Amino acid sequence: MKVNYGEKKIFLQLWGINKMPVSTFHRTALKSLLSNMDVIVAIAFVFIVGIIIIPIKPAFLDIMLVINITLALIIILVTLFITEILQLSTFPSVLLVVTLLRLSLNISSTRLILTKAEAGNVIDAFGQFVVGGNYVVGLIVFIIITVVQFVVITNGAGRIAEVSARFTLDAMPGKQMSIDADLNAGLIDEEQARDRRKKLQREADFFGAMDGASKFVRGDAIAGIVIVLINILGGLAIGMVQMSMDFATAAQTYTILTVGDGLVAQIPALLVSTAAGLLITRSTAEEGFGSDIAAQYFHYPKVLAVTALILIVLGIMPGMPLKPFFVLSAACGFGAYVLNREDRTARKREEEAAIPPEEEVPPPGDDIRGLISSDMVEIEIGYNLVSLTEKGEEGDLLRRITAARRRLAAELGMIIRPIRIRDNLQMPPNTYVIKLKGSELSRGDLRPGYLLALNPEGVPPEELGGIPTKEPTFDLPAVWIFPAQREEAEIRGCTVVDTATVLITHLSEVIRTHAFELLGRQEVKEMVDLVKESRPAVVDELIPDLMSIGEIQKILQNLLRENVPLQDLLTILETLADYAPSTKDADALTEYVRRSLSRSITSHYAEENKLSVVTIDPGLEKRIGESLQQTLYGTYPVLPPEVSQHVMQGVQNLVEKLRRRGLSPVILASPRIRLPFRRMVERFMPDLPVLSLHEILPQIEVEAVGVLKINEN
Repeated sequence: MKVNYGEKKIFLQLWGINKMPVSTFHRTALKSLLSNMDVIVAIAFVFIVGIIIIPIKPAFLDIMLVINITLALIIILVTLFITEILQLSTFPSVLLVVTLLRLSLNISSTRLILTKAEAGNVIDAFGQFVVGGNYVVGLIVFIIITVVQFVVITNGAGRIAEVSARFTLDAMPGKQMSIDADLNAGLIDEEQARDRRKKLQREADFFGAMDGASKFVRGDAIAGIVIVLINILGGLAIGMVQMSMDFATAAQTYTILTVGDGLVAQIPALLVSTAAGLLITRSTAEEGFGSDIAAQYFHYPKVLAVTALILIVLGIMPGMPLKPFFVLSAACGFGAYVLNREDRTARKREEEAAIPPEEEVPPPGDDIRGLISSDMVEIEIGYNLVSLTEKGEEGDLLRRITAARRRLAAELGMIIRPIRIRDNLQMPPNTYVIKLKGSELSRGDLRPGYLLALNPEGVPPEELGGIPTKEPTFDLPAVWIFPAQREEAEIRGCTVVDTATVLITHLSEVIRTHAFELLGRQEVKEMVDLVKESRPAVVDELIPDLMSIGEIQKILQNLLRENVPLQDLLTILETLADYAPSTKDADALTEYVRRSLSRSITSHYAEENKLSVVTIDPGLEKRIGESLQQTLYGTYPVLPPEVSQHVMQGVQNLVEKLRRRGLSPVILASPRIRLPFRRMVERFMPDLPVLSLHEILPQIEVEAVGVLKINEN
């Protein structure tokens, strides 16, 4: 039906696109088509099934056969250009659909051949032009193509798919552990780990699907042979009985049509089978198929030179045609010459690049790399405090920091990296700043030439005649005094320290408080290696089969966060080796380790074999236990805000009351809620210890000096 311009304009107006530019219209149509592709595919699938039942005209069959050939060409060309198999993750499903389409067309063409002795121009062209009208030759060509597809390509691709699926499934646990190890080591984040796991699962699913899909191709080849035999035998019977043909005419007509039909069906089938084999065998490709071929087979000039020599020798042998051998020999020789020249040029460039360039010597003071580097712990000082780092009466700060670092390493049982000191002219002259990983943690003021008198007995600062201040570590009232006033201040009960001691004390307390942040994976590895030198069995059993360095780091950080030293690292590792096979939960493993370190924990808080504790009311303890919830960062009690506020207020009141009595209180909780309760109170009272009954030695006398309970009324 012809549509004139006026009808076309009305049609466009109905759709509201008569004023839309042509390119915009095309883009909109394409976008609409792609957005509804799932509906289009569903309709196409129903149509494929429909043509098995509904007879179609020869002209329409020609269109469908061309579409089939086009799809086969697209599939094999896409296979040549992809670099990862998952770029064609839908290939098994597409293979099934294409196979179904081909069988549907075979059935439709068989119906036309047997009923009308015709099957359209495409099949007739293949029967007449491709095989030269000789049905014997066509039959032989068809048999060869079918055998090649069925015996060689399909069997090979199916075997590769089966082996790849088996090896992929066997390797999945190891790859999963590798992903977890990279995640724990900090090499990848959670999102990257999730993507890798998803990709690994998709690969396993793909190879499993390809193993099954290869059976479709094998069955299709068998069906093609059966259809050819049915067409020939049925065509002879129908032609001779119903259409009154003689045997020669019936054989000529139906055999050529059948062979043409078989070739039209089997050539796309051969392309798709080849594409399946290429896709599976290129699972480790890095570039397109052509690029890989050029890089791997045409990169060696010696190979091409030897090939050229062999070809020319074969060409001059008696009876051999010289021209084809000479042309190919010349091509290989030219390729060897070009590649050899490229190799010499590349080697020359590498030699030139290997010569170290003359380094530009920066002018003095122009190196700014030290200004942007970030150490684990560093101290920035104002220019008035630089004298503390110089040799002299007060200039022993560097030596004392080194001694403090060693003392802390022995006390905490961990490696503490050297501490950098740098001056900062932009800071106030008497100020120092302690930084952790480049971020400020704390600061204070010092006065070189003065002494700091701490005032524990409540001596009024004005009586000492100094400069009132606050001690930077514990924020206690203090006074800067001259050295000549030291004896008088000590007689009044003050504790007198020099400026370097003030800074060292402040630094030591900061390191103790943030020790868990200073413990990195590298430090943990070095500590574990020290244990391995004398006790290799426990380390070999634990790492890497049961736990990674990152998982051990989390346990050690949990201990340091609650001021549990790591001196007995051997006991910690042995405990982890005992319980890691049954659980990977960091909180549970931390509690097991704390139980093993009960002697160290008890001795840290007990005084004269006696421990003063604050117990938790059973009702409150039950309520906290029922409110526990697991989060990404551990188990926390989730109580109503007013209840949490009452609990915090009750803890603070009890602690202040007991400290006024000269007691160092310890909260005693059940093992189940110990760690969640500690997390609940550490934000407000980070130095408050929370112990469980399992962490106290039996010979220690436990005295309850208070009960934590709340009254919500």
